[in-house]
Amino acid sequence: MRAIVYHRYGSPDVLQLEQIPTPTPADTGVLIRVRAASVNPIDWHFVRGMPYGFRMMSGLRVPKETRLGMDIAGTVETVGAGVTQFKPGDDVFGVCRGAFAEYASTPATALALKPANLSFAQAGSVAVAALTALQSLRDKAHIRPGQKVLINGASGGVGTFAVQIARSLGAEVTGVCSTRNVGLVQSLGAHRVIDYAHEDFTQSGQRYDIFVDCIGNHPLSACRRILAPKGMCIVVGGQSGKWVSPMDRLIAARAMSWFVSQNFVSIMAQWSQSGLAFLAGLMASGQVTPAIDRTYSLAEVPDAIRYLETGHAQGKVAIIV
Repeated sequence: MRAIVYHRYGSPDVLQLEQIPTPTPADTGVLIRVRAASVNPIDWHFVRGMPYGFRMMSGLRVPKETRLGMDIAGTVETVGAGVTQFKPGDDVFGVCRGAFAEYASTPATALALKPANLSFAQAGSVAVAALTALQSLRDKAHIRPGQKVLINGASGGVGTFAVQIARSLGAEVTGVCSTRNVGLVQSLGAHRVIDYAHEDFTQSGQRYDIFVDCIGNHPLSACRRILAPKGMCIVVGGQSGKWVSPMDRLIAARAMSWFVSQNFVSIMAQWSQSGLAFLAGLMASGQVTPAIDRTYSLAEVPDAIRYLETGHAQGKVAIIV
């Protein structure tokens, strides 16, 4: 089968489309014929091996895992002996390391059935970003109807899902984005949109119960000003650097909670079959629809990652296999 692989760290130029053996699923695994996937910031962190502290997980000198891709949608080809919830021919979506390939194998617990009203491109753009948004709002913040939610980076991968999920759970949603993305964020259901080119949300005097920060372009002290006395700031992302950033911001957020009345937390999404099933329900009912900016072929994965790195993607960047 064909797959995107890399054997050294560097720019997206190190990625190659190669012929490799088709994986065999474990007893609790599923082999998927990949129909679509999508790129996430974690992919270019893996490719570049940055920040350097990241290499403690991915491999100090060369990558331990040579395949990329975390979001997947496709059709079940075969299942392991211990899998009873899926069968060959089922259309599924979820989390899978090595999704930039014609076939990929992942545990059955990392998958859910694809809603019939979603295209494969849409379903293949869900898992990492939507689980991050869901776990931030529902599991970390315990969002309640009527609460005021601010989402910084509302037009990005996590942000587009966060706007829709918060709205579906009854919150009053404000999104922050650039001028060119105001229309997109409004279409996703935000009650108010702040164009950061014309307004600094940290100086508005408005207070929010929940702040989902996907960008990390303001000091945490400034973020505290916009929170209600018992509000929560959830740090999803931050400005990237060579050595530690954005990990230092995640650590600082946790430390800050020890000294203030507000709660500052960080999050890294965990795969969750129940979470995927919950998202499938929201998407099947039309309350959440993946926003896709561009699509690329499997051979064009390096170009897709380059585009994502510009920081200008509107929603998700999909890979069609």
